[in-house]
Formats: sequence, structure tokens, C-alpha cells
Amino acid sequence: MDNVIPIRPKMSARVEVVKASDEWLVLVVEDQQELTRSFELESYALAFAEGQRIRLGLDKITRGT
Repeated sequence: MDNVIPIRPKMSARVEVVKASDEWLVLVVEDQQELTRSFELESYALAFAEGQRIRLGLDKITRGT
């Protein structure tokens, strides 16, 4: 089945940290799945994001606006 086109294109793994209102969100994308975690403190969000970056073998964390 070489002519099968996936409905959703494969997403590359990434970790993103975004400030949203009064919380910090960490978005983890891996194997076409997305996980979002929220934190009250930026330091906790960054620590979680760094752990996910290491686990996924990524070079960087993306900082969103």
C-alpha cells in the first residue's frame, strides 16, 4: 500500500513552553500525540520541559508567546 496518504502528517517531536494568562503550559509532541501540562510556576514548567527534552533527545525547548 504505497499509495496510502496519512490523514494527519507525521509531527516531529518537540517541547514548547507558553505563558497563558496566569499559568505556564508545556506542550509535548511525540509520535503524533500531544500532551499539555499546566503549571502555576515558570520554574516548574521549565523543569518539566527540560526533562521531556532530555527524554526525547531534543536539542532545544521552544518558547512560545
